[in-house]
Amino acid sequence: MIGRARRERRIDGPPLAPRSFDLTVLTMLMVLAVHAPHLPGWLGIGLGAVLSLRWWQRRRAPGKAPVWLKLPLVALLTLAIVTTYGTVFGRAPGAALAVGLLVLKLLETESPRDARVGIAFACFALMAALLFDQGLVATLGVALGLLPVLAALRSLEPAQRPLPLPRQLLPGLTLLAVSLPLTLFAFAVVPRLSSPLWGAPQADQTRTGLSSEMSPGGMTELLIDDSPAMRVTFDGPLPPRDRLYFRAFVMWNYDGTSWHASSSRSPTIETLQGRDRADYTITLLPTGRRVLPALDAPVQAPGGARMRAERVLVHDKPVDDTLHYRLVSALHYRLGDTLGREAALALQLPSGFNPRTLALGRAWRARYGDDTMAIVRAALDLFHDGGFSYTLAPPPLGRDAMDDFLFSTRQGFCEHYASAFTVLMRAAGVPARVVTGYQGGFWNRLGNYLLVRQSDAHAWSEVWVVDRGWVRVDPTAAVRPERVSLGAAATGGDGRPWYEDAWLQGLRNRWDIVNRWWDKGVVGFDALRQRGLLTPFGVSQTDNRTLAWLLVAGGLLFGTAGLAWAMSRRSRLDPAVVSLRQLERKLARAGVARRRGEGPQHYLRRAARALPGHRDALLALMEQYLQLRYAVDEPAGESLRSFRRKVRDFRAAGVVQ
Repeated sequence: MIGRARRERRIDGPPLAPRSFDLTVLTMLMVLAVHAPHLPGWLGIGLGAVLSLRWWQRRRAPGKAPVWLKLPLVALLTLAIVTTYGTVFGRAPGAALAVGLLVLKLLETESPRDARVGIAFACFALMAALLFDQGLVATLGVALGLLPVLAALRSLEPAQRPLPLPRQLLPGLTLLAVSLPLTLFAFAVVPRLSSPLWGAPQADQTRTGLSSEMSPGGMTELLIDDSPAMRVTFDGPLPPRDRLYFRAFVMWNYDGTSWHASSSRSPTIETLQGRDRADYTITLLPTGRRVLPALDAPVQAPGGARMRAERVLVHDKPVDDTLHYRLVSALHYRLGDTLGREAALALQLPSGFNPRTLALGRAWRARYGDDTMAIVRAALDLFHDGGFSYTLAPPPLGRDAMDDFLFSTRQGFCEHYASAFTVLMRAAGVPARVVTGYQGGFWNRLGNYLLVRQSDAHAWSEVWVVDRGWVRVDPTAAVRPERVSLGAAATGGDGRPWYEDAWLQGLRNRWDIVNRWWDKGVVGFDALRQRGLLTPFGVSQTDNRTLAWLLVAGGLLFGTAGLAWAMSRRSRLDPAVVSLRQLERKLARAGVARRRGEGPQHYLRRAARALPGHRDALLALMEQYLQLRYAVDEPAGESLRSFRRKVRDFRAAGVVQ
């Protein structure tokens, strides 16, 4: 066993230098960092531990890990991914497997060849991170991940002297900066595909957000999620705050615990009579769902979508990429003429749940009769005057959740109030339903758009009023009016993260302008926008043939500029040659002149024989010169300075007769 382990630790070819190994580890660490947001937490921690242990072990005793350790780790990685995802195929499991195998490759990395193989695969893994997130921060992270890649490849060249890490990363940063103009040109003119290169979206692309199901307390994580949900640009002025309700799901079915959107609704769309219309454009970030939020109440569906009976917009396919759509909505409206057969669904309550809540609703019915608005006011007065408080960290509720909330805890957020209000209305004989979506948002004056975050998710109710149709009632406003007038950030309270401080929030919202520009100018640069690339120059439509000619012309231009730059550098005397000529002059004064056609190696060897007192110094200078001139394409600056310094300090005595 020991002999076999020793054979496994043998290295084929020259050993990998410590600095090259450190840069290879740094490369794989960058790959792990850019993939960490979409990797399971246990996998990221485990792979980070493997990287650290391997780096520590190699510092102590270089050598490959034995097969009996590598094979079980590969099997364990595959089994863990299959257990977590159910398969090794697909975007998320495939990326997790690739990153895991890349880190395990480090266990057998002991030669320059092993390092080059691992670094090449690391470049592929870095690119794969853009399949999950193409935002500005993620793209910059991938670009920075190339710095250790370039430094590691450079360190693998012969005769490279170890330098401080920042100085080894600097050439890669210079290369990235020089390549930026060519990158921008290629981005603009390389023909775009009309459909995604990666094919149909997969199930693992679903993202967190609003759901077709709601239960009190179920939106807690969403309400503290600070990520943007959508951006809204209005053609006119911003509507009043109390009109900024973005409709997403309408929920009819209640089972005593949760509310669900109904799948058995009438195909007839509820009529809409409205005024004060708003024209606007929504940029919806990927949700993995088909529902499109719309300002209450949308007049018609945009292209590629249809409208359900409750004026809910549904896209033809899940929104797995940023989606732009234009809408027109009525800010003051009447929704619905007659209730019809939906009346029974809007009054449905499960038996055996919440007896005290049902008794209270029936008491209001007996007291106010058919006066629907009087019953509504009674419920709102209860929330306003009954000792209720708004919090994102409410106590848990039991089986009779509404009884517990109304008569015991009296603490909750929009889900609790909308659910309890709707149950009370139904118990009082008033048709009612729950609506979820977004409310409010941050008006970005610099960008002139409304930023709606996931934390702006909201739930409210709609009640049926004779001669008025469906009327929106927001019971949360009875407890915390600023939730509607100022937005979700004004509620503060328990459960809010540290970044809800006012100045941090302002800074974060201004940073969103940069993200919006990136999404619109880079991520959103599709085939349609590319065809209008030359519109400012009088070309209405840029076809693929024009783009191809632009690509060829630009390639020739950049190639010519690069060739001219390389030739100009080659035309300048090499610093090593300049120093060698200085050495030749010193040796000539000592009596050893260079002959015509004599190479530097033969000349310096002859000089070493003629000047035995300087033999070691001259042979060392010869070896260093040959390394600088012929071993590497671009010698390190420190090596050149060292050679120049040694030549300057060289003092030759006369030739021995």
